Amino acid sequence: MTNDHTPPEQNRQQAESVREKAEDGRQDAEHDRGSTEGHRNSAESARNEAEEFRRLAEEAREVHDQHREALETVRQEREHVREAGETARAAGEEARIAAEAARHAAIEAVHATTDTLQATLESMKVVEEMRRTLRDIRDVNKLDSN
Repeated sequence: MTNDHTPPEQNRQQAESVREKAEDGRQDAEHDRGSTEGHRNSAESARNEAEEFRRLAEEAREVHDQHREALETVRQEREHVREAGETARAAGEEARIAAEAARHAAIEAVHATTDTLQATLESMKVVEEMRRTLRDIRDVNKLDSN
């Protein structure tokens, strides 16, 4: 080998080395592009999954809000029922008091009727006694006239 051939051979080897490095760089770039595409796909999938979780969380919040509203409605209905029960209890107590007063009034009316009947009986006895006395007087007068 002479010096004249060495530089073209070195140039060829250097060119081949540069070409191999370029090919390795191209392959690395191709691999990086594939990795980047995979990462992009993974990122897109993660975004889609995050959006689905966000949507599910929103639906869960809506269900929770509806449940809370339903519980509030039930609480209000219970309060209305409690108030109605209290009103009914008070009305029942008033009815019991009125019934007790009516019972006492009926007992007093029975006693008053008894007293009135007793007084009437006493008056009738007096009238009957007066009739007998008048008959006796009349009989005595008839005997005196004869």
